[in-house]
Amino acid sequence: MAIGVRALHLTIVPHALAVAGVLMVLVWCIYLRGGLAWESSNKSLIFNIHPVLMLIGFIILGGEGNQNSLLLKLTAFKYHNESSIANLYSLHSWLGIGIIVLYGIQWIYGFLVFFYPGGSSGLRSESLPWHVLLGLFVYILAVGNATIGFLEKLTFLESSGLAKYGAEAYLVNFTAIVTILYGAFVIFTVFSQAPQEDDYSYSAI
Repeated sequence: MAIGVRALHLTIVPHALAVAGVLMVLVWCIYLRGGLAWESSNKSLIFNIHPVLMLIGFIILGGEGNQNSLLLKLTAFKYHNESSIANLYSLHSWLGIGIIVLYGIQWIYGFLVFFYPGGSSGLRSESLPWHVLLGLFVYILAVGNATIGFLEKLTFLESSGLAKYGAEAYLVNFTAIVTILYGAFVIFTVFSQAPQEDDYSYSAI
């Protein structure tokens, strides 16, 4: 099923949203939150790595997010452990673990069936729609969970004295909105019309 919009035209929007999202999360974490660090006496700098990797590696780069997923979760655990905060107590953390597991299953299954050693043509044709469907489901979950993460962090900051109507609060909320819009346009692009091959394109012999 394809919507009546050409994919080539539609991809302009998510690319623009991706650039906006990257700039916004970097301004938030580096300019307003003080920067990024793996080792620091200021434990918030360790946490700042988490939303940057989440948005750039997991949401925007998509497939590259599989390689960043363990580091993404590790930064959250490191921040919690060094700040004496309990782990895995929130919906955001539970969904995060589930999403990483599902991404891993998707990657391993796709590698074994579609790449090496490769399944039979029948298995591949039967698996493909389900593989695509599960991939979209996991991606939607990831976008939703990223938004929950922005909300959770902002709630903690506001309970610690951050102005509810200040510039930083607005920036975090708008970053979450851009993340949702980016995810939505990625899904729209998946269901849009693929480019038509012209008469001069190469074809298999």
